[in-house]
Amino acid sequence: EELVEGIVERMKRGGRVFYIGAGTSGRLGIVDASEIPPTYGVRDKFIGIIAGGDGAIRTAVEGAEDDWEQGWQDMLKFNPTVEDTLVGIAASGTTPYVIGAVKQARAMGLLTSCITNNDGSPLAAESEIPIVTVVGPEFVTGSTRMKSATALKLILNMISTATMIRLGHVRGSRMVDMELTNKKLVDRGARMIMEETGIEDYDLARQLLLQHGKVRAAVEAYRAIE
Repeated sequence: EELVEGIVERMKRGGRVFYIGAGTSGRLGIVDASEIPPTYGVRDKFIGIIAGGDGAIRTAVEGAEDDWEQGWQDMLKFNPTVEDTLVGIAASGTTPYVIGAVKQARAMGLLTSCITNNDGSPLAAESEIPIVTVVGPEFVTGSTRMKSATALKLILNMISTATMIRLGHVRGSRMVDMELTNKKLVDRGARMIMEETGIEDYDLARQLLLQHGKVRAAVEAYRAIE
């Protein structure tokens, strides 16, 4: 809650959220960030960074996570400001790439947080708002893509979803700003408009949606002419 409040406050002033991690943790951040535009119609507000660059999304880049300086160097490509938030992701809480980035970000005035599964970790100590979930030993020893990664993904979902709700991109339980990227979503959007406005004509609701591009805009336009 404290983290979401801080993010919302800064995002209203133009801030962004950066997720940074290595390996599985980095991939999880990229997955969550990549789902924000189609779900909420918001672009360039959640950004995922992974040690080793985009190529590491599919193929492990050995040694990339051991560089204390590279995490912040990768952040600099996005011209970070004090309105931005950096969330470091590391199951162990000991990844140099992530710790270095969070430490430097905090020194530069960004809001910093982390998600880790290791109580008392160096990453938590460097973060302003540490989030620690102790899940216990993995079924396959050392394979943190299992329980640890599942917990990390749940928390990332909570952060981004709560932020988008607070910023008005959800009404009730509806994604009123979702992008119309396929027929399924167009159909869902049209039915949402019907439920919201009382329109009984599916074709009219669909026409309004395609004309205005988003559920929220279509509903507001319809109500303006009622």
